[in-house]
Amino acid sequence: MPDHAHSTDPAVQAQLDRLAALSPGRDILGLERITELCHRLGDPQHRLPPVFHVAGTNGKGSTCAFLRAAIEAQGLTAHVYSSPHLVRFNERIRLAGALIDDALLAALLAEVLDVAEDLQASFFEVTTASAFLAFARTPADACIVEVGLGGRLDATNIIAAPTVCGIASLGIDHEAFLLAPEADVPAPPHDRIAFEKVGIAKPGAPLVTQAYPASMRAVIAARAAAVGAPLIERGAAWDAAIADGCLAYRDARGALDLPLPAMAGAHQADNAALAVAMLRHQDAVRIDQAAFAAAMTHATWPARMQRLGAGPLTDLLPQGTAVWLDGGHNPDAGIALSRALEGVAPLHIVCGLLANKNAMGFLRPFADRIASFSAVPIPGHEHHDPKDLCWWVQDGLGIVDARPCDNVPTALRQLADARGDVLICGSLYLAGEVLAANGEVPE
Repeated sequence: MPDHAHSTDPAVQAQLDRLAALSPGRDILGLERITELCHRLGDPQHRLPPVFHVAGTNGKGSTCAFLRAAIEAQGLTAHVYSSPHLVRFNERIRLAGALIDDALLAALLAEVLDVAEDLQASFFEVTTASAFLAFARTPADACIVEVGLGGRLDATNIIAAPTVCGIASLGIDHEAFLLAPEADVPAPPHDRIAFEKVGIAKPGAPLVTQAYPASMRAVIAARAAAVGAPLIERGAAWDAAIADGCLAYRDARGALDLPLPAMAGAHQADNAALAVAMLRHQDAVRIDQAAFAAAMTHATWPARMQRLGAGPLTDLLPQGTAVWLDGGHNPDAGIALSRALEGVAPLHIVCGLLANKNAMGFLRPFADRIASFSAVPIPGHEHHDPKDLCWWVQDGLGIVDARPCDNVPTALRQLADARGDVLICGSLYLAGEVLAANGEVPE
């Protein structure tokens, strides 16, 4: 599935056009091209501030947001590399706290593309090299790097000596890439996913993990031992739980009672706890309890159970209607949504899903929360036909009130007389379209 990027800045757009022309137009896993590309640029990946490397199927972006919030609450600065962007390409590269500006972004992309023409480097590889070049040249106290796809063969995995690595929630996604047949890798799908994610483990770098089923734990433990990465498992070296309205965290250094995260959904407590554990099991950046507490309430991550504010889209609905936006798109994200919606009155769902996603696997966990279902396309991307989505939810989930719509505004207008709140979900690409249309561009 190719990435898409546009910019209102002519200089940036000129480089994005070059990138679109040079890139193979698809995800390519492997470290050969990114290694050569970065070598031609002077190996900036070896000159980064202390690196916090985060993998996972779901929750890795939110974990990165909590890491950044804690570091900044301590009065320090952090670079952040994340993907995909929602509205502006600049969202992928945050320099010492601020999104990269257009002038610097255009210059970096030009510099990287000038040496990449014969490599057939992918969109993500060029972006990764650009980010590492920016991070190596700009002072900061820490560098937070989110894996793009998988881990073992992801372009970010050329970082040889991270300060600490973390693995968030694990589940099945990107099957065409991460479950492709390969010799000498685990065959069971969930074990294979664990194998791919634990590929970020590095000698001497603590590997902090969530709790997983036994077979996945065994895969992770074996790989960590093989490369000499100290394994910091939830339930053994650290743990956390929601108790008495707080996030109760504990490890060998002691216990912390922290506020619950401001981000909606019980799963955000797990993501926050992983960030705390990563910071508590490294020595390069010191974070005190006050900064951890501030991070819980300050951390934000757009399109993760985000309540939209007033804007052109929300104004299409009766005043007071809550409109939620979530970019989750796989079965485990559906389970997280189900938990987040416990006790909530049934919602009117507006949904669009990419063609390579398991639509029923995503929707089934929260089917009992669906009052009506409106299916929409995702502009510029291969997606499930809205008519097919409606048929599937009617036939497979028993949801009678299901209708295809041309776009999100049309879907919302058709809900103008309906009672109840709205959840727009199914794709981060769709979420980006919604944020732009409602005037809520991430900063």
